[in-house]
Amino acid sequence: MTTALISWSGGKDSCLALWRARNAGMDVPLLITAMDEDGRKSRSHGVPPELLAAQAASLGARLQRYHASWASYEEQFIAMLRAAKAEGIDHALFGDIDLQPHRDWEEKVCAVAGLTAHLPLWGGDRRALVDEFLAAGFKAIVVCINGRHLPRAFCGREFDASFLADLPPGVDACGENGEFHTFVYDGPAFSAPVALRRTQVLQYDAPANLGGATYYFQELAPPKA
Repeated sequence: MTTALISWSGGKDSCLALWRARNAGMDVPLLITAMDEDGRKSRSHGVPPELLAAQAASLGARLQRYHASWASYEEQFIAMLRAAKAEGIDHALFGDIDLQPHRDWEEKVCAVAGLTAHLPLWGGDRRALVDEFLAAGFKAIVVCINGRHLPRAFCGREFDASFLADLPPGVDACGENGEFHTFVYDGPAFSAPVALRRTQVLQYDAPANLGGATYYFQELAPPKA
């Protein structure tokens, strides 16, 4: 059986890639997630480590997190790949669909670390992948939106048929152009739903050198004791 790690955001694309890979007979015991510099939230998605750990446990996998700035991201990621290689893992999974520069980077860093990159969703029709994800019974929350593409009210919504129907023209159903990100909390790959609560919606104004867009994050937290 092929053993692989997966580059894990906690969102729908990486979850569907994991689901497909396991259904194809791969053993995927390790999730690797990039956190921000202080380790309080995951990069891009803004999910706290407690919920990522609960997600991994329900998926029957081990989670390894690493802290990185955007400047150190590649170096830190290669170090994680090399550590996995030393444990006997020779393959790495990614949830990208059709953005060639992303695939080029993933194949490059895997080659440096001596792993083989696999992209289970590659070349799929974006809307068909979304429909597959929902039809399988996965459930997700929209945890981040780019204000250039969507208004604040979309942040924190369930990623479902209603959300998709409300997307403005030109906004991709997969969010593959950076319009939004998700957190998956239940579905056929989970032994139990991830218990969580929505708290506040946070606003982040990116500096000009990072595009200058306004982002909204649905803050998630574990249930109150």
